[in-house]
Amino acid sequence: MIYIVDAYAWVEYSIGSESGLILKKLLNNKNNKFVTMECTISELKTYCLRTNKDFSRMYIVLKRNSIILPVLTNNWLEAAEVRHEIRKKIKDFGLIDSILVAKQNELKCWVVSGDTHFENLKNIVYIGN
Repeated sequence: MIYIVDAYAWVEYSIGSESGLILKKLLNNKNNKFVTMECTISELKTYCLRTNKDFSRMYIVLKRNSIILPVLTNNWLEAAEVRHEIRKKIKDFGLIDSILVAKQNELKCWVVSGDTHFENLKNIVYIGN
């Protein structure tokens, strides 16, 4: 199985929370493959700056456990369409979240997230409370 891991999931994994243990279990299954979108790295850096955490450590873990994919023009264009549709139901659905859904549609995979915006979407491993 292929999973796209969002910033929420990487943060929970890095702090060793109960939610993060769900991602850890997925990571321990050698049949699984993991993707992190480039834009997620920026979200993680922002989190580390805000909370005074070591970004370099988190980045090393992320690189060891996932493939980092660039966000290309076609991803941004597809994300605009995704966002337009999802915002009919979820008013504050963001563009970065839309990138993840657009790539999810392309790869036919799952997203690991605890972000409430993802809670009721299809093919989500929801790790939130």
